[in-house]
Amino acid sequence: MAFSDKSSRQSLIPSYLYSSTSTKAMAVERILQARPTTTVSPSVSDVEAVAVAPRKAFVVPSPAESGRKIEMYSPAFYAACTAGGILSCGLTHMAVTPLDLVKCNMQIDPTKYKSITSGFGILLKEQGVRGFFRGWVPTLLGYSAQGACKFGFYEFFKKYYSDIAGPEYAAKYKTLIYLAGSASAEVIADIALCPFEAVKVRVQTQPGFARGLSDGLPKFVRSEGALGLYKGIVPLWGHTMMKFASFETIVEMIYKYGIPRPKDQCSKELQLGVSFAGGYVAGVFCAIVSHPADNLVSFLNNAKGATVGDAVKKIGMLGLFTRGLPLRIVMIGTLTGAQWGIYDAFKVSVGLPTTGGVAPAAPAATELAKA
Repeated sequence: MAFSDKSSRQSLIPSYLYSSTSTKAMAVERILQARPTTTVSPSVSDVEAVAVAPRKAFVVPSPAESGRKIEMYSPAFYAACTAGGILSCGLTHMAVTPLDLVKCNMQIDPTKYKSITSGFGILLKEQGVRGFFRGWVPTLLGYSAQGACKFGFYEFFKKYYSDIAGPEYAAKYKTLIYLAGSASAEVIADIALCPFEAVKVRVQTQPGFARGLSDGLPKFVRSEGALGLYKGIVPLWGHTMMKFASFETIVEMIYKYGIPRPKDQCSKELQLGVSFAGGYVAGVFCAIVSHPADNLVSFLNNAKGATVGDAVKKIGMLGLFTRGLPLRIVMIGTLTGAQWGIYDAFKVSVGLPTTGGVAPAAPAATELAKA
């Protein structure tokens, strides 16, 4: 597909990052085959040359050159995606607990927490260093559960809907496939996350409410009822659905316009860099678009019996779009980039390709179906 046009483009990326060792290996093999065969034993210098040669090749093998350990779309594949989701979401969200703590307090009480720096100062003065990590247990458990469901089921539903649509329509309407897959996965993921998120917000924004998850969860249920744990499910659902779809689109654009080589000829390091960059940009985009929803989640989980109408009346429409936005852009951008980087690094470590980029060629599948 216009490969010559792509290869003629100049790139700012060093060529050794996306070059493949297969062409060099073929060239060496041709040279060896062209040499006359003799029965003379190789000299020490020849042996040394062979031993030293691999060290001089400063080229990282592309993922296509390494044998795949797990079959695509097998039960082991979905299990690996689930494990990668647990690592990527649970660890990253726990790591940014201090930022999340300040963000939530800025959203709930902007008169007290006026800025990022003053917010950290107030928390340090009132609660000490340990106060920065209040709510880390529900954060770790909740987002580990969400990551397991949203990544594992996203891969499942993306394949499921693509099979229903068929190769031609799956390629034509791939963005709708991404949205449908992420929407279906996120319903399951947010059912798992919401109870932990509700307790986390209450613990972080109401000092003295509870020490953590063990005493906070039953106290929340007694106060709000079991259904109160799921007041923020709709805003959470919309946020992640957009994040997945935008990531896939951004990564595809990076490979199409920013790198003068097909994805399968790029090194693992470059592919993981693309995953992080795509995740970061997708995170920033979704942080801006879904910020009103995030403010609603914080408000609804902080006030007993609160409704969306109460939130709009108390915060105001402008406040929904702007309160705590700069901090959330930094936090969600970094968080999402790190999540996709960790997730794809785990996939690569078990022999799977990174997420996104050019999908498997639909024309070939279409021709096969016609035959």
